Amino acid sequence: MKKEFKRQIREDEFKTGVEHAIEWLRTHADQVRIGLIVAVVAGGILLGLSSFRSQRLRSSEEAFGAALETFQAPVENELAEGAERPPGSLFRTADEKFRKAAAAFDGVARQWPSLPAGRRGRYYAALCRIELGDLASARTALAEIAAGKGESPLEATLARLALAEAEQRGGRIDKAIDAFRQMADDSTLPIPRDYALMRLASSLEEARRLQEAGASYRRVVDEFPQSVYAAEARRRMEYLQAGA
Repeated sequence: MKKEFKRQIREDEFKTGVEHAIEWLRTHADQVRIGLIVAVVAGGILLGLSSFRSQRLRSSEEAFGAALETFQAPVENELAEGAERPPGSLFRTADEKFRKAAAAFDGVARQWPSLPAGRRGRYYAALCRIELGDLASARTALAEIAAGKGESPLEATLARLALAEAEQRGGRIDKAIDAFRQMADDSTLPIPRDYALMRLASSLEEARRLQEAGASYRRVVDEFPQSVYAAEARRRMEYLQAGA
């Protein structure tokens, strides 16, 4: 009897709760309708923004990929004699290729400056300008990327590395050596330090600072014995020792 009484109470409470809810919805119909409209509109906006962002990401990556294909395309006068014509684009000269690639990367960077493809576009455009001999423009762009707060540690480091390469090509060998040395001694570097050490050693060798160059080659051998550069570093080290 008690169980039946309790069950009846629960049913009555549920019925009363439903009736109250129905009555509240009836008296607040306008508010409910507006709330539903707002929820639907907000959901549509969020869905639209997500779709828009996905489309922008996809478009930016496709444009970057097309520019990268140009950057990596072969050059006619660099092909081995008698080699078959490779598929895809083939440029008559390296200048022609890098000018077209630089324009394409500039377009990606300009259209999507805040997206990953846009930031990579700035970096690759600078690499193209190094190849074209426009070192002043390349230095400016790379310095901005290296110092940029929005860049990832890898992007900033790659820019520092390319900037050092640009300094070396421009004949500012001491600046290049200082930059390579800083990277070679930086244990937090997000790229292989053995490469930075090899570039330091070769720059020192170019500057005829042969004792320092030999010591840097030895560091590659001693600190990175499994490195892909270890064998070449050993050969250069032994060569310099033999000529001392």
